Amino acid sequence: MRLGRLFWKFFFAFWLTLLLAGAGVGAAVWLHHQSEIERLSLARDPALAGGPRIATLVSAASSVLSHGGVQALRGLLAEWSQERAPELFVVDTSGKDLLGRPVTAEVVTAARRRADSDDPRGPVRLIASPDGVLYLLFIPSDGREPRRIGPPQDFRPPFDRSGPPEPDPLLPVVTGLVASLAFSALLAWHLSKPIRHLRWALGAVADGKLDTRVRQLMGSRRDEISDLGQDFDRMAQQLQSLVGAQRRLLHDVSHELRSPLARLQAAIGLARQDPAKLEATLDRIEREAVRLDELVGQLLTIARLDAGVRDAREERIELVDLAAAIADDARFEAQVRGRELSFDGSGDAEVEVRGELVQRAFENVIRNGVKYTGEGTTVEVRAGAEGGNFVLRVADRGPGVPQADLEAIFEPFYRGLNGQAASGFGLGLAIAKRAVAAHGGRIVASNRVGGGLVVEVSLPLAAGSLRKG
Repeated sequence: MRLGRLFWKFFFAFWLTLLLAGAGVGAAVWLHHQSEIERLSLARDPALAGGPRIATLVSAASSVLSHGGVQALRGLLAEWSQERAPELFVVDTSGKDLLGRPVTAEVVTAARRRADSDDPRGPVRLIASPDGVLYLLFIPSDGREPRRIGPPQDFRPPFDRSGPPEPDPLLPVVTGLVASLAFSALLAWHLSKPIRHLRWALGAVADGKLDTRVRQLMGSRRDEISDLGQDFDRMAQQLQSLVGAQRRLLHDVSHELRSPLARLQAAIGLARQDPAKLEATLDRIEREAVRLDELVGQLLTIARLDAGVRDAREERIELVDLAAAIADDARFEAQVRGRELSFDGSGDAEVEVRGELVQRAFENVIRNGVKYTGEGTTVEVRAGAEGGNFVLRVADRGPGVPQADLEAIFEPFYRGLNGQAASGFGLGLAIAKRAVAAHGGRIVASNRVGGGLVVEVSLPLAAGSLRKG
């Protein structure tokens, strides 16, 4: 797979950061090392021993003298003499050594001069004992290994190459470069790999493969990029559902249009064959034309709601009064069919809504109950404010809906009752659902105890609940 520009950006950014950090640490160590070398070189005296080991021995003896006194220091020097340690001299103000060892005046003078100019951590110390006497502690240059016979252990003839070779000073630099290179490459790969998966998935969706998912390609990642993959999968799932719904809608629309068009063609053919039936044929053509006009109008309404309605006028409406007016009109239709409708409205529910859409939703729900309720039964309609929402509840005594289809009845062209609708196109509840959703509400259906269906519409009464398509 070709590495993208993001990979190289990550790679060079991490690598440059590591190189700068390494260079900074290396420079600090080098400067400290150079300062130590300079300090030791400035304080170096041919007559006196120096170095970290000598400084450590002098420091230890100074502590014993200042805290334990002269006798404690004598015991320490005796132990060191048995352990072949460098010979440490402790000289008082008169120039005499604590153990009576001979020491030249030149060495004592050099030690005093160095004690006055050296730092407190150096290999020469001027320390006061508990009884107030000042002592000068130092190790002469010829006192490093006074009892060792032969060359020191670390001595090697100039041309002796049998020992281990000197380490290459470039080795740490090369090791650091390789390590930072590998780390930067792995980190850049880790960050850019899921982004390449997302790019591939977006291209697949753009090509029409809506079943593409990337969550399984993310592995066990738990970070923001993994969350982005989950969001992409959700988006792809929603797109797949919407496209599938649109395809089903187009299929149902073509089926619904085909039937009235076929009847129109048949009526036209009949009028040509038998001019005597022209009047009856024209009536049939008119009915089919009205039916087609109604179907197209409902389809346009659904399309507007799905796209987000922007042209509907917003107005302040009392929803209880609106439901009462629609119920009163539906009661007349129900009585013509041998049915009844009762209305119970209470409370105030005034809110700013798109009046045309809300009226269409209430009409479709109430008339749907009148259409399917049994002959001689009553459709019960209740409306009112409940807990900050306006609730319209329509309960009929019809055949009900199978439990598995309670959500499907709000889809366009739903066919119940063994696949046959009593009348209409199966778009009324679909329009009602979209109109209610455009106002931030919800619509649900449930089967009624004793037979029948209950459809409940809930609209928020709070300010700002209206959705601006």
